[in-house]
Amino acid sequence: MKHTRTLIAATLALTLASCGQQPTAPVAALPTPGADSQAEVIPGAYLVGFKQDALSAQNLTEQAAVQAQAITAAGGVMTSQWAEISAAAVKLDASALAKLQGNPMVEYVEPDLIRHALGFKSGVTDAAASRPALSSQGLSAQALYTASGETTWGDNALRVPELQAKNYKGAGVAVCIGDTGIDGNHPEFQRRIKAFKNFTGELNRDNPYQLNDVSHHGTHVAGTVFAQYGSGTGASGLQSGMDANGVGGVATGANLYIARVLGDTGSGSSSGIINGVNWCAAQLKSQGGAEDKVVISLSLGGGRASKTEQRAYTTVWQKGALTIAATGNDGAAVSYPAAYTEVVGIGAVDSNLAKADFSNFGTQVDLVGPGVDVISSVPLGQGTRALASGGGVNFSDVQAADLTGKGTVNGTIVAGGGTNNEFCGVGARNSALSGNIALISRGTCSFEEKVANAVGSGATAVMIYNNAAGSLGMSLTNQYNVPVVGLLQADGQALLGKLPTTGSVTVGAADYESYNGTSMATPHVSAAAAVVWAAKPTLTNTQLLNLLTNTAKDLGTAGKDNNFGYGLVDPYKAITGL
Repeated sequence: MKHTRTLIAATLALTLASCGQQPTAPVAALPTPGADSQAEVIPGAYLVGFKQDALSAQNLTEQAAVQAQAITAAGGVMTSQWAEISAAAVKLDASALAKLQGNPMVEYVEPDLIRHALGFKSGVTDAAASRPALSSQGLSAQALYTASGETTWGDNALRVPELQAKNYKGAGVAVCIGDTGIDGNHPEFQRRIKAFKNFTGELNRDNPYQLNDVSHHGTHVAGTVFAQYGSGTGASGLQSGMDANGVGGVATGANLYIARVLGDTGSGSSSGIINGVNWCAAQLKSQGGAEDKVVISLSLGGGRASKTEQRAYTTVWQKGALTIAATGNDGAAVSYPAAYTEVVGIGAVDSNLAKADFSNFGTQVDLVGPGVDVISSVPLGQGTRALASGGGVNFSDVQAADLTGKGTVNGTIVAGGGTNNEFCGVGARNSALSGNIALISRGTCSFEEKVANAVGSGATAVMIYNNAAGSLGMSLTNQYNVPVVGLLQADGQALLGKLPTTGSVTVGAADYESYNGTSMATPHVSAAAAVVWAAKPTLTNTQLLNLLTNTAKDLGTAGKDNNFGYGLVDPYKAITGL
């Protein structure tokens, strides 16, 4: 969003209490982002926008009644109604669709679209170098941010330790997260969720302290915002190298609200998301709620625009809330809702402040946040934790592949074989691996090919070591029933020199995971906005956004650009000027 854009409609002063926002039906067989645009449509579900001046002489209740009557008369079934924006979600057959399109009160009828979570478990899918050099983005080498104790690298990039030291924690500001839900039992949240509501229509997903975050995305996002210092789950649930207390969030004093707008598959409907966003805005005191300030955080999106969504986000902005959304992970044009007027679009950077290769770009990028290898909470026991040893050494940095099997394997470690120990070639086999642990180098073929060859040869576990500096998280295509882990380059090469030797591989449950995505960048910025707003409570949403963009750390081309927007959000500078 560029906050100087013209608003598309005047604020309506009244709310319609009599027309509730009913949850929409669950969405089945949802496609992944980037699929054909027609697959982003929910069959038979539409959003109807009425001409906003057609019934201007009537109050909202009267307008809503007339519009509802028009839908019923056409043969449609209304599932949600938003009187403030003269729109509704409906179910229509072909006949009802044609009748509504011909109604002179109707401005448009558009599909109810599918939106997706925009984060994914950290890992790479091929054998190439993991990320482009900084020079390829026109950047010089910059300071590398790292984790320290409970402080993640993202916390350090946003100067959270300095904020915490001065008690800038977001107290008194609400952060309302629209996502896949939350595991409210995770110790990082200390059962301090202010409110939770399910807008997906899925059954048995209405309690934050019972199963609701099946995809794990929402719990991860919420941890970045709100994870409490000193509240982790201890050694049994941690990833390698983590502090015993887990991680700390950016806005640990904020009031946390959760709108479950994405379902078990990680996807949801435009209509459901609008309902959730409206619920978030309804927490404002000016709307009858208890909150002075509300930041709405949306780590979700899709490729098609919606006139109804734009109306909704404009009205939420006019009420005084600040909506912040992920720009998308296609390395292409900015997704919706981030591309809308009155929505702040957030891109992702890595720990060198280089643009993440997946982060979408365009004029609608306003700010960036940490979005690569971001560690945060996931539902208890639903993450994966890896350990490995060999030649008498316990390795310090071991990453579980995303579709690995679980369990512990002890035994003899055997080299995979082939050129540079890369074990490439579809269908390649090595009988020496049968009943043993395979040690393979990252290289010229995919991880999938290496793992398939090893498992096909009878390996009981697979270790793949990096061919460059840094951790090796891996994304696979198929699920495997043996443990598959990634090692540092130095550890793998040293182990190769000790063969034959024995070792072990363990993949078990964890309460934390590292994810990538503009979904991970968005809660960093949302929480930063809450911290600044709490410190400067007289600011309007417009003034707050101006302050955040004016104090951001400029990256890339001088000034605002299509990759970084105004740059990395800097809440400490926004508050102190330093």
